[in-house]
Amino acid sequence: MRIPAVSLRWKIALTVTAVCCAVAAVLGVLVHNAVARQTVGQVRKETRADLDTALDLFEYGTSREGINSVLDPPELPGPLEKLARDGERGSMVGTYHGRPVMWAAAPADDQVMAVWSPYGNTRRSLEMLDTAILGSAVLAATAVALAGLFLAHRISRRLSATAAVARRITAGDLDARVGDTAGPGARGGPAGQDEVGAVAAALDSVAGSLQSRLQAEQRFTADVAHELRTPLTGILASADLLPEGRPKEMINDRLRALHRLTEDLLEISRLDSGAEHADLAAYELGALVERSVRATGLDTEVRVAAETVVDTDRRRLDRILANLVINAHRHGRPPVVVTVDVPADGLPTIEVRDHGPGYPDDLLRHGPQRFRTDAPGRGKGHGLGLTIAVGQAAVLGVDLHFTNDPGDGARAVLRLPTHPPPDASNFERVSEPES
Repeated sequence: MRIPAVSLRWKIALTVTAVCCAVAAVLGVLVHNAVARQTVGQVRKETRADLDTALDLFEYGTSREGINSVLDPPELPGPLEKLARDGERGSMVGTYHGRPVMWAAAPADDQVMAVWSPYGNTRRSLEMLDTAILGSAVLAATAVALAGLFLAHRISRRLSATAAVARRITAGDLDARVGDTAGPGARGGPAGQDEVGAVAAALDSVAGSLQSRLQAEQRFTADVAHELRTPLTGILASADLLPEGRPKEMINDRLRALHRLTEDLLEISRLDSGAEHADLAAYELGALVERSVRATGLDTEVRVAAETVVDTDRRRLDRILANLVINAHRHGRPPVVVTVDVPADGLPTIEVRDHGPGYPDDLLRHGPQRFRTDAPGRGKGHGLGLTIAVGQAAVLGVDLHFTNDPGDGARAVLRLPTHPPPDASNFERVSEPES
């Protein structure tokens, strides 16, 4: 059976409370024993003094009036009576006529001389002392528990804020910082920081360093792609002047591939910088998907299970679908099927499925990563096409999910958000022309 996890806040509060209760219990026992020893000892001392007086008076045959003495009392506790008959003296708490008393007994000829002193007030005093100790312990434990809970809440809140910022950074928000949420201790440099503030400051430092390096990498990629575009355009134009033949075809093919790579790098740099914004309009989804798939020129089956109108950016959705279809043909096996449907939840979906070996496990775990392909010599993975598809989907607010079919093949599922216009007449309804 799995034990439920307990938050740090409650662990600290419960630990402080337990320690306080333990200290209060130890102190209570010590105080009780000390006071009881002193109080009972005083009563015992007075009772024994009366016993000495009673024995002296008994020995001289003098009246014992004024002393609470009794010969062979039937209510004398058994252990004390046995002790006295064995020739020893002792004292013990017992009862006399239903009242608590302190007995003291000693042998007197063949009898037992017993003296008693009232013990009720002493017992009530000890009970009141125990009640006061218990009440004080409860109040102290409650106060300490509340203080511990308050301090634990502050620590837990700061740690939770730090963890939330770490999750935002993991999700890609490199501008996220803990900042002042780490508390007053985070100010004033390392000397004025507590441990939580030090962790928050370290996280901010790591995030800042990571952001700087990624921005430098993005700028470098964008600059390289931009600088390559102009000479590539000139080289492509010059290559058209070459005489017809196999060499010209090979050169043009490689130049076009390099040109596409340059354009992809520029697109990725724009997506990384957050400069891309969707230009939304209302479209019939089935017709839009059919047009996008036909534009790839690949043998792909399109199934429209349910038609609907969506508010989207046609150019960006074309880009997403083209990359998914091309990737399915390049790394999967036919038939490649694109299905448009509207499930019960009302969110329009587009599924691109092939019948190949499926997506690599690394892609399913971590998502597409740039500059990794399934091409021989490049290792397993994927290239820029899926990375661009994910970036464009983020611009459109589309949920793009990669899975493998339980039977055979890879599945990429697009779930489009529903942004119904407040007044449909204000939107341009676009129908894709039949080819």
